[in-house]
Amino acid sequence: MRITFKLIASLIVSVALVAWFFAFFQVRQEKNKQYEDMERRSRLLAESLQESIEPILGKRPSKQLQRLVEKFGNRERLAGVAVYDAHESPLAITPSLSSLLPKPPAVVAKSVGHGTGLGEFRGINGIEMHLYALPLKKNEEAAGALVIVHDAAFIRIQLGHIWRRTFFRVLIQAILISLITLIMVRWSIKGPVGKMADWMKQLRAGEAVEFISLPKEDLLAPIVKEVGTFAQHLVRAKAAAEAEAKLRQAAESLWTPERLKEHIRGKFQGKPLFMISNREPYMHLHRGGKIECIVPAGGVVTALDPVMRSCGGTWIAHGSGDADWETADPQSRIRVPPEDPLYSLRRVALTKEEEDGYYYGFANEGIWPLCHIAHTRPEFRPEDWNYYQKVNQKFAQTVLEELEGIEEPCVLAQDYHFTLLPRLIKEKRPDAKIALFWHIPWPNPEAFGICPWQKELLYGMLGADLIGFHTQFYCNNFLETVDRTLECRTNWDRFSVTKEGRSTLVKAFPISVAFPDASLDLRPRNAPEEGRAGLLEDIGVKAKFLAVGVDRLDYTKGILERFKAIERFLEKHSQYQKQFVFVQLGAPTRTHIKRYNDFLAEVEAEADRVNWKFKTKEWRPIVFLKKHHSHREIQPYYQHADICLVTSLSDGMNLVAKEYVAAREDNGGVLILSRFAGASRELRDALIINPYDIDQVAEALRSALEMSPEERLSRMRRLRETVKENNIYRWAGNLITELTEVRLNQKPAAEVV
Repeated sequence: MRITFKLIASLIVSVALVAWFFAFFQVRQEKNKQYEDMERRSRLLAESLQESIEPILGKRPSKQLQRLVEKFGNRERLAGVAVYDAHESPLAITPSLSSLLPKPPAVVAKSVGHGTGLGEFRGINGIEMHLYALPLKKNEEAAGALVIVHDAAFIRIQLGHIWRRTFFRVLIQAILISLITLIMVRWSIKGPVGKMADWMKQLRAGEAVEFISLPKEDLLAPIVKEVGTFAQHLVRAKAAAEAEAKLRQAAESLWTPERLKEHIRGKFQGKPLFMISNREPYMHLHRGGKIECIVPAGGVVTALDPVMRSCGGTWIAHGSGDADWETADPQSRIRVPPEDPLYSLRRVALTKEEEDGYYYGFANEGIWPLCHIAHTRPEFRPEDWNYYQKVNQKFAQTVLEELEGIEEPCVLAQDYHFTLLPRLIKEKRPDAKIALFWHIPWPNPEAFGICPWQKELLYGMLGADLIGFHTQFYCNNFLETVDRTLECRTNWDRFSVTKEGRSTLVKAFPISVAFPDASLDLRPRNAPEEGRAGLLEDIGVKAKFLAVGVDRLDYTKGILERFKAIERFLEKHSQYQKQFVFVQLGAPTRTHIKRYNDFLAEVEAEADRVNWKFKTKEWRPIVFLKKHHSHREIQPYYQHADICLVTSLSDGMNLVAKEYVAAREDNGGVLILSRFAGASRELRDALIINPYDIDQVAEALRSALEMSPEERLSRMRRLRETVKENNIYRWAGNLITELTEVRLNQKPAAEVV
């Protein structure tokens, strides 16, 4: 109530000051106007009388002059008229004025002396009067003066009316302001704040309550944002505490965000983690005249953002959004996530030529097809190699700037974009503990030998203290490649490489997803049937069974093979026509590369061909949604799809398979998974298929749809236990544990052999 009173009082004082300020100038203007009007009227009257008085001056006794004076003396607001001779003796005067002017006023002498009419205001017997004196002449000589006296008291009365009107206006405004302020405070502030307080009280008490709809007014926007974030943290902390208590009771050791945070705190002893990747976790774009923040598509971001949310630190990445530099500070840093900042993002600027050569050229037309062996020929161009070296050097310089002042920092570089980076950092900071995680497959030595700069790439990678792959198979391939290419000592018992006195440990760390997913909000989910009906209605089809595929539009994902398998499935099992629909969520990627543009056209053409073969008025077998879908947009498809198809021709891990499993809280659905995806080594209860065998995939679709509810439930429960046990927090914990336990050998590096 005290704040409300202060608000009302300040508004009233402000309005009153403004009203009195304008009233003062209005009174002043009105006063000047009345004075000028009084002066003008007196002058006109005096000039009209002058013509009548001057001819009869000097005639004694002047009864005619007295009658003339008395005749004009009874006009409105005219107090009287007086005529004086050259010696200031009265010749004629209005009877009512004679007592007020016992002697000639000073204005008479001034007027005669100046030879012109003069006026003045003066108080007479407590009454404000206006006196106007006009010289009278006889034969061009001064013969006296005419004095016109007006009662000016009405001017003060009119000014008083203005002040009174101002007072009542301010009074009415004050009453209205008070009422409106009280209503608005109760409606827009007190009510919502009270609602938030009650809701938070329920949360604090541990009562299960839904996320309330909070007001969006500008005044409350900051506190609403913080209250929402605080509530999410509170709910997550409570859930984490309950989960931890259950785990202790069951003697289990599930990794959670809180456990990872405490683990890293103990390992790092307060030092930050430095994450490096090409793709940034949050990108800012200009859309519709505003700046929008999006999460780019890709498994690296999906996997690592929860880790950085838990442990904090700095993520260094290429700033590729067209509004990235408007949102970052002068040091190219920004705190993320936007809604709940938990770590720093340092952006690195690349020119178009650098991005084309390093990213689209060497990394994605060279290393990517080289490692995936997916029937696309790698392209290695010297100019691309030059840009690749230049960008790695630029990232290394940025990392070294961030590492200044930190002893034995821990650096975690990601993927095939930065094979040279570990060596570049280690040469300048031998005390740094560096890990490189390889997110894609590692081919056999013969395939990798295609690269003209294989020695330089391997030598750069061996600057890391720890190199991680998804599977032991990839670790074996890497060690064989190093053993055949470089002069070094390969320790197969410990799985390490010693080069120039420095050892690099090579180990498998199967990456995973957040389980539980801390990035989801607290909004309640729809019932499964309602959710599915809504999804199908949104895409304009009617069907009984729903299957989904979620991929970047990359030729390694087996999307064309997937469409051919659906065609074969509907040919062999026609009873599922009009009953089965497959939704492909495809995010366009690397569109600067011709092979990807051609592949996108192939996917669209293949979807159209299959649809044309089977479609009816209200149904088509394939719905191809070509755009980037946020995690929250994808979740409903995961939750309500009977089948998730992952048909990668070659894949390091494929997190879509694990995301689908993690989303199935109802323990429903069936995962069909390619044996060429790293995830197939862990998710044994999926239906494992060869994506090149179209009939096998078609049969797997039939088997999944006709699987008994008991078997479906049993398989998904085991899959969920696997993903839950081996989640992203365990991956990060194991990787960081290995990195922090590395014993550094700070011997200077030598040239590549």
